[in-house]
Amino acid sequence: MYGGSWNWLEPSVDYGGHSGPVDYFVTVDGLHNDRGIENPTSSFGAIHDSTDQFHGLVDINGIIDPDTRISLILGGFDGSFQIPNNPGQTPLPLNVNGATTFNSANLNETQNESTGFAVLSLQKHIDTIDLQVSLFNRTSTLNFKPDWVGDLLFNGVAQQASRLDVASGLQTDGSWKVDDQHTVRAGLMAELEQGSSYTTSNVLPVNAAGVQTSTTPISITDNQNSTGGLYGVYVQDEWRLLPTLTLNYGARFDMAEEFTHESQISPRANVVWKPVSGTTLHVGYARYFVPPPYEVLSPESITKFLGTTAAPEVTQDDTVRAERSHYFDAGVSQVVVPGLTIGVDAYYKISQNLIDEGQFGAPIILTAFNYAHGLQVGIEPTVSYDRGSLSLYANLAWSRAMGEDINSAQYNFSAADLAFIQNNFIHLDHDQTWSGSAGAAYVFHPDSPYPTRVSADLLVQSGLRADGVVPNGVALPTYATGNFSVVQTIAVGTDLRLDVLNVADNVYEIRNGTGVGVGAPQYGIRRTILAGVTHRF
Repeated sequence: MYGGSWNWLEPSVDYGGHSGPVDYFVTVDGLHNDRGIENPTSSFGAIHDSTDQFHGLVDINGIIDPDTRISLILGGFDGSFQIPNNPGQTPLPLNVNGATTFNSANLNETQNESTGFAVLSLQKHIDTIDLQVSLFNRTSTLNFKPDWVGDLLFNGVAQQASRLDVASGLQTDGSWKVDDQHTVRAGLMAELEQGSSYTTSNVLPVNAAGVQTSTTPISITDNQNSTGGLYGVYVQDEWRLLPTLTLNYGARFDMAEEFTHESQISPRANVVWKPVSGTTLHVGYARYFVPPPYEVLSPESITKFLGTTAAPEVTQDDTVRAERSHYFDAGVSQVVVPGLTIGVDAYYKISQNLIDEGQFGAPIILTAFNYAHGLQVGIEPTVSYDRGSLSLYANLAWSRAMGEDINSAQYNFSAADLAFIQNNFIHLDHDQTWSGSAGAAYVFHPDSPYPTRVSADLLVQSGLRADGVVPNGVALPTYATGNFSVVQTIAVGTDLRLDVLNVADNVYEIRNGTGVGVGAPQYGIRRTILAGVTHRF
């Protein structure tokens, strides 16, 4: 049992065991709190932000013979969320059946999300060959219910939206140890996906000048159903050139037959070298082909909304395409002394049709779009120490993520933003220049029946992007937050736990509601005190 601040209550149960050749494990938990989605204001508590969630997982493995195993994994999630309110907002100059004002603190928007998945796998070992064949299914739903009057006054549209996405497929992977120098791996994947989108929108009619012509909302139904497929095959060779030098090279072929019809052959190569004990260097190149996530593709019947308060400024809606990229990576890690490891990794990525996602409207539904050109570069030094009762770590990351020319789903953006971005690289909305983290943990009395583990961690980050003179032109202020935890064993199998999040109660803004694809302001969680007890039978 776990809980505390924000009316947090989180019971959970795990159960596992075996019966003959069958192993099984089950875990379920529930969650209720009043901090389901980030607070859009700097206040300590959010308005209208409760959530109730359920998670479950079942894992069953059966040994058929010494070389054959079959496994089944089942999982599920269901979550209901209130959409938190931002008080003090000014509605649009509209009239909805005589209503022209609305207190934004009283909006009543809700969203429910659920996902269930199943994976059935057969593993087989034959001499120098290992095979695995898996069948899988995932079914996801999302339902958003608006505040019919309030959303219409603030957004010009009140939209009830539902999504259903079902993916089923087959994945096969195999490896063949040819000899001491070569291990060949190959595999294939085929997935069929069905997506359905159902929306009912209340809007107000306007004339050619954009002036409201009636106070009575009109309802527009826009339902979409589609089916697509993803297919891929790969082959690679792990070649041990020397006992300390390994080359992995290969290629894969991918094809997307969804809203977009594209394919690509993608070569990859990676070298790992261990020149001396404790030192590992790697350098690699990969060509990537990433289809847009099917569940965040949102075809719209734009013409249905022309002449209404929901008509977009831009009516262009080019198809979201697969991202193609060249990715380079290099790094080194060094064991300085037993327990102490340092490392640094750097990457450089050039993208065509860079995929990004944004929230456009009141529903917490992400929509995919492309930048014609993308550039991402970064470097990440790390250090860790783990010896005896003491564990320490520190990480630092510098990155730059840029995009130019939005060339799909253009109706989601203003004409001015599209015109500027067409010929200028801008920061992606989630571009974060610096991010640093550090932590420490120590176990007191590790050899006694009642050990105490104390830990703390610190996160320091530069802010995400927001609109300035140009889209995503400024960074929000840097912020820091620290957390503290203690776990005390009080009896065999029984632990007590105390966690304090954001110990200093710092107020920090993650997003300010502006930026390309940013739907609402978000603030980080304030000081949160949680406690729990775990008992093992």
